[in-house]
Amino acid sequence: MKRKDRKISLLRKIVSMIDSTVNIAVLLFFILCVLFSGYSIWDNNHIYTKASPSVYETYKPEKEDTKSFEELIKINPDVYGWITLYGTEIDYPLVQGENNQKYINTDYEGNFSLSGALFLDCNNSKDMRDTVNIIYGHHMEKDKMFGGLDHYEKEDYFKEHRYGNLYVDGKNYGLEFFMLIKADAYDSSVYNIHASDANTYIETIEPLSIQSFDIEDAKRLVVLSTCSDSTNGRTLLIGKICDETFEDPYLEKEESEEESSIDWYHMFLYGISIVLILCILIVLVWSKKK
Repeated sequence: MKRKDRKISLLRKIVSMIDSTVNIAVLLFFILCVLFSGYSIWDNNHIYTKASPSVYETYKPEKEDTKSFEELIKINPDVYGWITLYGTEIDYPLVQGENNQKYINTDYEGNFSLSGALFLDCNNSKDMRDTVNIIYGHHMEKDKMFGGLDHYEKEDYFKEHRYGNLYVDGKNYGLEFFMLIKADAYDSSVYNIHASDANTYIETIEPLSIQSFDIEDAKRLVVLSTCSDSTNGRTLLIGKICDETFEDPYLEKEESEEESSIDWYHMFLYGISIVLILCILIVLVWSKKK
């Protein structure tokens, strides 16, 4: 009987140890999940914060004072201009690198950033005097960088957001957008910075248009290019560079509440995970007492 009792007692200890080990492993797994979720939320918010126009608004060149903009150029000599599309999130400095890869993952201050920067094709002239001037930018959520170009697929939105401003070479130019197209990233007829005639270029790309409006006397064009749904798919917004500038009709409207930088959906999941861990701890403590 004693031997049998010892065996039963030993078996219970082994089972208890296995149970405790499994409980600890499960608990550690949930703790790691919570830590990873917390890091993911922080990292996600950090990326979109770096991509927000508000980060660079202190550098934006004003009509009477460009001191702040000059300070940004001192930080990064590749900065050469500023682009604004009225009523949108697109309100950023412009850079140009020695190649078209540098600013895919580099921000305006020259630091590594997954959001990158809006950059002019390396083969374009920095004063944007070419007939076709192509600016690239990431397609990001929350309309950051060129993520908002998709809105131009809607005719009403396009009509309400046709104008903007380009600051380059110490001067402001008006922007009048008139066409949105879908194209392949390797379509040389679209990505043709050597085009000599704007009207011929417009006629060439018009069959690819999703939205299009009449435009007169186009001499210089700006092409905003970003990724679309397919691997090589691109969405491009085409605009005319004008010597005269346009008033921003959205300045007089009440400023909307600043967008929260908190991802509430993931914060909710993070909170649920913490509660779940607390529940597991309570169960473990209660089972030990029992």
